[in-house]
Amino acid sequence: MLTITRIDIADARLLIEGARRKSVEIGVPMCIAITDESGQLVAFERMDGGKVTSTTIAIDKAFTAAGAKRATHDYGTASQPGSPAYGINSAIGGRLMVVAGGLPIIVDGEVVGGIGLSSGTPDQDRTCAQAGIDYFLASLQR
Repeated sequence: MLTITRIDIADARLLIEGARRKSVEIGVPMCIAITDESGQLVAFERMDGGKVTSTTIAIDKAFTAAGAKRATHDYGTASQPGSPAYGINSAIGGRLMVVAGGLPIIVDGEVVGGIGLSSGTPDQDRTCAQAGIDYFLASLQR
């Protein structure tokens, strides 16, 4: 029997709030997706002005980060021709993302979910995703 720790909707709202705050600060409206530890969508927000084409990308970034238990940008280099994971981005029906902006949510050393952002540059997406995690983790310290 397994005991699984996963985020809930209240946690997801905190993650979205932190990511949204950073998005507003940098002036880039984002699509923000939160998944549980198995990559299943828990919450999603497309900020006013967030790109319609970024909806699926944000969800798939969160899916990848949670399911693979690693940041999507880690796959960027590893998935290039001649690298060990070349072609992995075509796995799982093309859902595996290799662009920055998806991060695993880790609590007490366990992946409890994933966050994925899209609409900005890869660095902007990643920065806002990290801001969401930082905001969430700070709430656990209170």
